[in-house]
Amino acid sequence: MAPITYDMEVTSSIPPAKMFKAFVLDGDTLIPKVLPQAIKSVETLQGDGGAGTIKLTTFGEGSKHKCVKHKVDALDKENFTYSYSIIEGDALDGFESISYHTKIVASPDGGSICKNRSIYCPKGDNKVTEEDIKSGKEKALSIFKAVEAYLLAHPDC
Repeated sequence: MAPITYDMEVTSSIPPAKMFKAFVLDGDTLIPKVLPQAIKSVETLQGDGGAGTIKLTTFGEGSKHKCVKHKVDALDKENFTYSYSIIEGDALDGFESISYHTKIVASPDGGSICKNRSIYCPKGDNKVTEEDIKSGKEKALSIFKAVEAYLLAHPDC
């Protein structure tokens, strides 16, 4: 089956450098802090955070998935881009691979636009439904907006 790709853009009043730092560079500690029901913890198993790093994400209570391991494919702090692939875990059930690509760019008003691309490569006849895509987008949006709300409430971060 052909890969399924979907793109999503989210705007924020937070400037790109600050959003990238919080969402990507500090995300392993910040996201479990602001959204523990979604992500319980993120642990670095191998590497220094850059390309090749392996991390274990444990999801919160009631999540559809228990945990996943992912590999950082690319991290560019100057251009605010980040890519990673799921390499192990129950989220891969029915998929050959899942990868995510994030780029945060400046918006005309001084804020930022977070551009996300998700690529799902199903195994065999497995299908990704519109409901699956909608659910994934809603989860990504809720995480992004929780980080944004934290930054707005804590401007010194």
